[in-house]
Amino acid sequence: MERISWDQYFMAQCYLLSLRSTCTRLMVGATIVRDKRIIAGGYNGSIAGGDHCIDKGCYIIDNHCVRTIHAEMNAILQCAKFGVPTEGAEIYVTHFPCLQCSKAIIQAGIRKVYYGEDYHNHPFAVELFQQANVHVEKVKLETDAIDIKLPWKR
Repeated sequence: MERISWDQYFMAQCYLLSLRSTCTRLMVGATIVRDKRIIAGGYNGSIAGGDHCIDKGCYIIDNHCVRTIHAEMNAILQCAKFGVPTEGAEIYVTHFPCLQCSKAIIQAGIRKVYYGEDYHNHPFAVELFQQANVHVEKVKLETDAIDIKLPWKR
């Protein structure tokens, strides 16, 4: 039996993390990787101990939910909280990062962004990634290949 690729493995982790999302608008997961090792993961949701969108509804200002912390930011903040360096790391995300998360990814020293789905890809985010020499690549999760590997599916 052939193993799945690293990209498929890390992307699958993102989709698994997204299942913990408390956002009712879009479930997003992010995985930060360095040297083929997962150093952090995040999903979009509220602050620890705070009200969640699934319980209280979204808090919308200018068509954005301000209750939610994005998955990428949660993963980066997890690294900061526990003293894990992100310089030279890679991030896998279920969806293309928003402009603010794109800037945080660049500032965190993350050098590669792999994402699964386009989602309001902001042209300035694309430009900033190019300026910062951050490699950005779309990676489709090959669910058929992963389904075959699951032992309980046999």
